[in-house]
Amino acid sequence: MSIERIAKLFERCGGPEKNFPPTDLYNEGWMLRLVLDWLSFNPGIDHDLAFVTTDKWYSEALIPSAFLPRVRGDKLAESWTHADGVIGDFVIGADREGDLSLAEGASRILVTEAKMFSKLSSGVKNASYFNQAARNVACIAEVICRAQISPSSLEKIGFFVIAPESQINDGVFAEQMAPERIRSIVSRRVSEYKQPEKNKWLADWFIPTLENIRIREISWEELVGLINQSDSTFGAQIDAFYGKCLEFNRYVANRFAS
Repeated sequence: MSIERIAKLFERCGGPEKNFPPTDLYNEGWMLRLVLDWLSFNPGIDHDLAFVTTDKWYSEALIPSAFLPRVRGDKLAESWTHADGVIGDFVIGADREGDLSLAEGASRILVTEAKMFSKLSSGVKNASYFNQAARNVACIAEVICRAQISPSSLEKIGFFVIAPESQINDGVFAEQMAPERIRSIVSRRVSEYKQPEKNKWLADWFIPTLENIRIREISWEELVGLINQSDSTFGAQIDAFYGKCLEFNRYVANRFAS
């Protein structure tokens, strides 16, 4: 398969000669990959998403849940979570394709959720209140639990929602991102199991993770500006790409809202 041929298809997907929807390229997933790739080659900058030289990144990693099925047809269970982007010390595919586990001696785990004009999901099939922010933080705690590394000993734990500045300013994610709200929701999830081991997980792993995690919203505009300060050439390119993402995704969001 010719990579050049694929590149040509992507080149024209935003124009009149397109062969597939432009949002297949101009979306939050590709925007995030471009940003993380640039950050990985520019470690040590002053930012929450800054890489250290030992960091790696991966998009669409599978992160384990503390609430996986115990038996077939488990009425409380959920599946693994797809993380839009992960930075840190980890291994991909140790037990199954795409799964993430912390590397031996890991010191950092940062998880990102990328958005354009969509909201965080409100829940899962078997727990309609278990929103995407609470679920991601709970999954981070489970990753740390499986590695048997004390959350307080990790150099950095993070969960970040990356979205347009307008969405952040409108408070689209604020309620779900509040640490006390996350704690309340995960505690409710645990209470439904009525199992001592789940309460122990909450006390030994989730609460310490929540106490040591950095949670915040980051705008794409902030990241574009950060890149532009250090690399004006790529900064201009990522700004143009982001403009296309806003253009095409706003159209789709408006179309479905009408």
